[in-house]
Amino acid sequence: MSVEAAELTQKKQMPEMTFGEEVTGAEALLRCLILEQVEYVFGYPGGAVLPIYDSLYSSYLDHVLTRHEQGAIHAADGYARATGKPGVVMATSGPGATNLVTGIATAQMDSIPLVCITGNVAQSLIGTDAFQEANITGITLPITKHNYFVRDVRDLPRIVKEAFYIASTGRPGPVLIDIPKDVANAKAPFYYPETIEVRGYKPTLTPSDDDVKAFIAAIQTAKRPVILAGGGILAASAHEELLAFAEKSRIPVINTFMGLGGFPGTHELALNMPGMHGSYTANQALLNADCIIGLGARFDDRITMGRTKEFGPNARIVHVDIDPAELGKNVETAVTVAGDVKSTLIKAIPLIAACDTAAWLEQLKTWQKEQPYRYHAEENVLKPQQVIEMIYETTNGEAIVTTDVGQHQMWVGQFYKFKNPRSLISSGGLGTMGFGFPAAVGAQFAHPNRTVVSVSGDGGFQMTNQELAIVAQYKLPIKIVIINNQCLGMVRQWQEIFYENRYSEIDLTCSPDFVKLAEAYGVRGMRASTPEEAKKVWEEALAYNGPVVIDFRVANGENVLPMVATGDTLDQMMLLEDK
Repeated sequence: MSVEAAELTQKKQMPEMTFGEEVTGAEALLRCLILEQVEYVFGYPGGAVLPIYDSLYSSYLDHVLTRHEQGAIHAADGYARATGKPGVVMATSGPGATNLVTGIATAQMDSIPLVCITGNVAQSLIGTDAFQEANITGITLPITKHNYFVRDVRDLPRIVKEAFYIASTGRPGPVLIDIPKDVANAKAPFYYPETIEVRGYKPTLTPSDDDVKAFIAAIQTAKRPVILAGGGILAASAHEELLAFAEKSRIPVINTFMGLGGFPGTHELALNMPGMHGSYTANQALLNADCIIGLGARFDDRITMGRTKEFGPNARIVHVDIDPAELGKNVETAVTVAGDVKSTLIKAIPLIAACDTAAWLEQLKTWQKEQPYRYHAEENVLKPQQVIEMIYETTNGEAIVTTDVGQHQMWVGQFYKFKNPRSLISSGGLGTMGFGFPAAVGAQFAHPNRTVVSVSGDGGFQMTNQELAIVAQYKLPIKIVIINNQCLGMVRQWQEIFYENRYSEIDLTCSPDFVKLAEAYGVRGMRASTPEEAKKVWEEALAYNGPVVIDFRVANGENVLPMVATGDTLDQMMLLEDK
């Protein structure tokens, strides 16, 4: 982050807090956030939260004013994914609160810890259809891990403490706190509990010794085992344990898309991602394995293709997950372990011995050589895969890369080999367009000294591009890559393959000039439409100490391959044909 950005976020020294001092609910809330060591609040003010924003005026907290509530929650989400700590977002009642809904559902689907704070009208007006009244707790009940409607100012500190605890423990997720305006204005003595215990909430963290022994016994004699490592590896910060376990056992590792970065992408045991747009080798490994070890992965339909009975046809499935509800939910399992994947691997590493996988690893190497990810390069036509390869090679796989949703998202998964955990930030479960760019804002605030690359399509970028204002204001040095194929690429691909080229409402040729749009916000803009131009502008962008928008005009007929159609099995892969 630039010096100017640091100055913009610099606030007063942390205030002294006297327990028992009478303060308003708004002041109590901000004190709680400080005690929870919150670095940034992403938000947008309005009438129902004015008491909170008035207290924020002289607060130690750093608040980032986004240009839309959806940008705020995606930025908080990006911060959470980049750090592992709960992201915090704040919005007013009514439309402010409902504008958070997509972001809350995004976090819930991907198990991301968020604390979402909304204002509401005074309790005396609840149920009267008052101006900007909305039952946000009712609306978000199905998409939050838990939510609260605060009725008494004396309960607010305890509720905040519980919210952070629930959001970040067990299987992480979003928690919402709805604060009526009268509660924010009311006064009470301030106390903050040191510890918290939530009745009925007892997440299983440490697996039993018997379960770990059964886990080892189920895989130790396997000849063709494979690890399927999901986003739970990242949530548990278990990347080092996964590496140690894989190397000691000599078991190859498939990372789900959400698990990319949890195992080094260049490691000899790495097989990349499986499923709909996964690697040929990863899918063949799942088809031929005699043991599939699921670690923090939920066996979703993009991996099983909805054919759960035919998934892993030759394998016994061993599943480790912190959420007992996931065990055996989607696929039939031979052994299950309920518990934190990091704790499980810590117990398992001393017990595991090297498996007899030499022949299996040779077979996997053969498949990798026969069917790598590939595309047909052309001399004067820029291919989207080339752009991702170039970004990977120039950043050495060490950048934080955020994506939107669509073809570019899958190309990032295929062609960027992530070295480090928490480096891929993308909406996996919900598939939220507009997510990637504001998520990069949150990631850059979290890691001001790391290279952050936002990769979006020309469709998704236009959903939240107003957050260029924040990038300009704070001079965040994000490299904003637009894979511009002038259409809704993934929709076009499906219409080509499954709907006989009946292209319905996918034309984006009337999009703005993204270079001029960037310049209108005071951000540098660049464009490239050939491989030679792409290399030149990308080198300039990386060397530039500030934000850059790069409009890469790519071939608009490229498809993401390999591909397995929904309802097909993993052996029915569409592969790139030779020219």
